[in-house]
Amino acid sequence: MIAAPPLWMYLTGFLLLLGPLVTVHELGHYLVGRWFGVKADKFSVGFGKELAGFTDSRGTRWRLSALPLGGYVQFAGDINPAGQSSPEWLALPAAERALTFQAKPLWQRALIVAAGPVTNLLLAVAILAAFNLAYGRPVLPPRIGEIQAGSSADLAGLRKGDLIVALDGEPVTDFLTLRQEIMTSPGVRFTMTVEREGERRTVGLIAQAATISDEFGNKGKVGRLGIAPAGKVEIVRLGPVTAVTQAVRDTGGILVIMVRGIRQIVTGVQPLSELGGPIKIAKVSGERLTLGWIQFAELAAMVSINLAFINALPIPGLDGGHLAFYAAEAIRRKPLGKRSQEWAFRTGLAFVLALMLFVTINDIVSLPALGG
Repeated sequence: MIAAPPLWMYLTGFLLLLGPLVTVHELGHYLVGRWFGVKADKFSVGFGKELAGFTDSRGTRWRLSALPLGGYVQFAGDINPAGQSSPEWLALPAAERALTFQAKPLWQRALIVAAGPVTNLLLAVAILAAFNLAYGRPVLPPRIGEIQAGSSADLAGLRKGDLIVALDGEPVTDFLTLRQEIMTSPGVRFTMTVEREGERRTVGLIAQAATISDEFGNKGKVGRLGIAPAGKVEIVRLGPVTAVTQAVRDTGGILVIMVRGIRQIVTGVQPLSELGGPIKIAKVSGERLTLGWIQFAELAAMVSINLAFINALPIPGLDGGHLAFYAAEAIRRKPLGKRSQEWAFRTGLAFVLALMLFVTINDIVSLPALGG
């Protein structure tokens, strides 16, 4: 087991990870807003008191703020949580009002809001595509080399030499992809099709839950079938187009795993301790930074996808909440009432703050110093 990194490395890893990802997210909002002619009053990395900043020629105040847990772009006219106009906005001269967020048509406002999560996804695709180009893609044929006695695979009648051709009806071409699917599904029942001596047979088996530890002693629950692959990993070189296409597929696969993880926590398959907040992000980022820049960049891609996913949830106060209101506005042909939106945003803010408090307490309790 690798020794825990020093405190300064946790802090460095946290800032190097979250700072750029938040900046990229907000740049997505800012650039699309600028494309549509919306003036930005503030661009802040972090919340709270300004530590440093400058005002550019367009009148945007670029800020580095004290609390490094997010960021925001404040567009002209966007002065309340519900994003609604005010008497002050209505009193603006027509030329100034045309530069405000509220003055833009619904589809433009929706694209400005959606640009943040989309930019995070594009960043993840770029990182994964760069890995595919630089290092190729590891491939391992899905043929069984060993079977653990008494395992789920053994009880299902699988044998050494069987070629796995499908899982739940979906074709299987790579053992590594199959392993990821099984590991992220502890306790789940699968239907597996194998080819043996030219014949195909289908069996049902359950991914048995097992607890494993990583290099730093972090424990997690995973699924296992009790099989090992035959052969060795081969590195397949990818061209630019294939590298990007595969990176898009991998990003989609990670999103599926995230949705599955939330469902497992809700249903009790995974413990609530799997939910993490800022302290856990700092811990993991420091550990990955210890292992090297490649592992740290891989973590950045995962966290970027996570930020996109969380922000796209239809919770008032998040980007997805705004998009949900815009969808309702498109269907109703008019915005929801001001009072309804204000109450929704207050409820959403309360939920987000409560969740942040819960995951922070969860992080503290799970620290090794407290026996976690």
